[in-house]
Amino acid sequence: MPGKRASEDVRREQILRAAFEVASREGIGSLTIRGVAAEAELSHALVIFHFQRKERLVHDLLDWLIETTSVLHVPDEVARIPRPLDRLHALLQQEMVRLSSQPRQTRLFVDYWALGARRETIRARIGAELDRYRTAFRAIMEELLQAEPAAFAGVTPDGLTAMALSWIHGCAVQAMIDPEHFDTDEYLAAVRGIVGRLA
Repeated sequence: MPGKRASEDVRREQILRAAFEVASREGIGSLTIRGVAAEAELSHALVIFHFQRKERLVHDLLDWLIETTSVLHVPDEVARIPRPLDRLHALLQQEMVRLSSQPRQTRLFVDYWALGARRETIRARIGAELDRYRTAFRAIMEELLQAEPAAFAGVTPDGLTAMALSWIHGCAVQAMIDPEHFDTDEYLAAVRGIVGRLA
């Protein structure tokens, strides 16, 4: 039985990857069981066996998209950086590079965001994930403010978090809009220049 279960998990992943290809190319509204089956080179019945109906496939694809692209992972080498400000810089750079290198995932996430305006379950799922991402950054900002209060006088952890996430998400959106010409290093250099001028 364990072997059978493993093959079902592999097949399910294959179907979700195919669903991602279809949805990122044609949009969530064009996602169909038949289209996903054709993309995965599987039978229509096999896709139905795993997902039952289109609505479940749409929800499971969102979960897959979140797990594979939107969850914040702090690598050990970043977590070990002793100074909180340096740790934050490393994490900002990591996330800007990571998300700007995934323009199709960003486009699909935006498509889901638009769908969430009409579907409460989608809106709630996206909102919960964005809250988790924000909370992870907020903990880093609290540590930064404790370590360097004079450098950020009058700034709250929420304010710093909003600023950091606006840079990260802005980077991802710009990479989605113009993936061929967007340059992460240039973006980071511009951010550093703007911050230096403001200071």
